Amino acid sequence: AGVFNLVNGDGPCVGAALASHPDVDMISITGSTRAGIAVAQAAAPTVKRVAQELGGKSPNVILPDADLDRAVSLGIAAAFRNLGQSCSAPTRMIVPRAQLSEIESIAKRAADDIVVGDPLAATTTHGAIANGAQFDRIQTMIGVGISEGAKVVTGGQGRPGGLNAGFYVKPTIFSEVRTGMRIAQEEIFGPVVCVIPYETVEEAVTIANDTVYGLGAHVQGKDMDVVKDVASQIRAGQVHLN
Repeated sequence: AGVFNLVNGDGPCVGAALASHPDVDMISITGSTRAGIAVAQAAAPTVKRVAQELGGKSPNVILPDADLDRAVSLGIAAAFRNLGQSCSAPTRMIVPRAQLSEIESIAKRAADDIVVGDPLAATTTHGAIANGAQFDRIQTMIGVGISEGAKVVTGGQGRPGGLNAGFYVKPTIFSEVRTGMRIAQEEIFGPVVCVIPYETVEEAVTIANDTVYGLGAHVQGKDMDVVKDVASQIRAGQVHLN
C-alpha cells in the first residue's frame, strides 16, 4: 500500500468496511451525527481510535460593546460562506435585544449584497446548493421558521429573483427567534441565519449552550477580558474570538 490510498464508494459500504476492519487502527470522519454514531459503533469491537467532525449549530455571540458593523457583517459572511453548507457555520447570531433593530439592518444589508446565481457569471458571489434533497430541506426549514412565528428580515422561500430553475436559495435571515424553535435547534445546512436576542450576557451564554451540538462558536466584543470569559463558558470544540 502507498502513503495515500483513495477508496471509492459510499458510507454504508466502504465506510462500514473501513470502520470495522481489524487492520485499520484509526478512523477520521467528517459527516452527520448519525454517520458518526454508526462509525463509532462499527469501530468499537476493534477498539480503534475515532476522530469525528460532525454536525453543528454554532453560536455567534455579539457582546454589547462590539463594533456592530464589523461584527454583524463578518458574522453574516461566515454563516453564508459556501452558502451555509458548512457544519461549523455560525448560524445562530445571539445579540443584545437593545441593539436588535440596528443589527437587523446591518444583517439585511450584508445578506442583500450577496449575489446568488451561475458560478461562471462575473457578478455572482454564491452558487447553488449541492443537490435537490438539500434544496428541499432548506425550503422546508424556512417554511418552518415562518410558521413558528420568526420574523423574516430578508430572504424567504423560493429562488432568488431571475432564477427559475436550479438549486438556488435566497440568503435568509430570521429575527426574534426563540431558542426552542426548530430553526434554532436543527442544523439546516444552508444560507439561513437565526438572530436570537438576549437581555444579559449570562442569558447569551445559556442560549449559546442550548444545543445538542458543540462543534464551534464565535464571540465578538471590544473588551477582550469579557470576550475570553464568555468564550470559556461556551461548550464547543473551538471558539473564535473576534
